[in-house]
Amino acid sequence: MNSIALACTGVLGLLLFVLGLTITVVRTRVGLLSGYAPEPDQLLTKLVRAHGNTAEYAPFFAVLFLYLGSHNPPHWQLWCMAGATACRLLLVVSLLAWPTMSKPNPARAIGALGTYAFGVALCVALLVGG
Repeated sequence: MNSIALACTGVLGLLLFVLGLTITVVRTRVGLLSGYAPEPDQLLTKLVRAHGNTAEYAPFFAVLFLYLGSHNPPHWQLWCMAGATACRLLLVVSLLAWPTMSKPNPARAIGALGTYAFGVALCVALLVGG
């Protein structure tokens, strides 16, 4: 198994579980154990969106990384794994660090577009080489 594929999978898993734990801590602090305020500038709202978005992409990336990583991937696939992981981290940072989610920001756009580009490239690699 390729160590970069494992590391990227581990980072995405850690991101997912740390976001989940952070939501629990924030919910406890604000006394809201279910749901969240719909305002796009509230921390809990941002955390729930960041966690949900991570949960939408991280599992499939993990499958791609682990499968391709177990088949002696070429360097470009490893770069795509690292790029996808970096884009997922950037997307979370862009959701949490900007004052509101209601306005676009460049980091969020780069994170989203990179997720799509690297995801498509790895899926093509799976189809062509799988």
